[in-house]
Amino acid sequence: MTSAVKSQKFNTLFDWFDQDRDGQLTQGDMQAMAGLFAALAQGERESATAMRDAFERWWQLLLTHGDTDGDGRVSRDEFIAAMEANVTSPENFGSAVLAIADATMQALDTDGDGVLSREEYVSMASRLSVSPVNSAAGFQKLDRDGDGVISHEEYRTALSEFFLSADLDAPGNWLLGPIDSAA
Repeated sequence: MTSAVKSQKFNTLFDWFDQDRDGQLTQGDMQAMAGLFAALAQGERESATAMRDAFERWWQLLLTHGDTDGDGRVSRDEFIAAMEANVTSPENFGSAVLAIADATMQALDTDGDGVLSREEYVSMASRLSVSPVNSAAGFQKLDRDGDGVISHEEYRTALSEFFLSADLDAPGNWLLGPIDSAA
């Protein structure tokens, strides 16, 4: 059973992924999200390919485990159930979610220092349709050690908390802004 906090986060995620705003997720929606992420790579083919591949794995998990009526679309309820039972399971989480985080960090960390500055993070989030106000506030929460940057490990931790934690106060909940008004 999905906790109320996870359900709220997965609802926010569903709204973010539903690119055509029709109330259903399709392969087209997931490809559009993959395109937004791949554009962050700015010509760095390996990262862009890794992001697209991870979104395709995610879609296949949703389709296989969430599309209960076989219509090629995933409803909000189907999405939440598949997220809880399959996408966030240990055997799938790394290849479907953390792979996107790793490729995103690789693409954005052009100087190889392993961190995102506040400006880089807010710019990235803005290009992913997250409000700059929300991403700036989120940056403060995700920069756990207060050193003015988000390390690769802090970013992975934030994603893990967003997807896996039922703790309402987990800093990772701010990945898209406050969970009650994200994106």
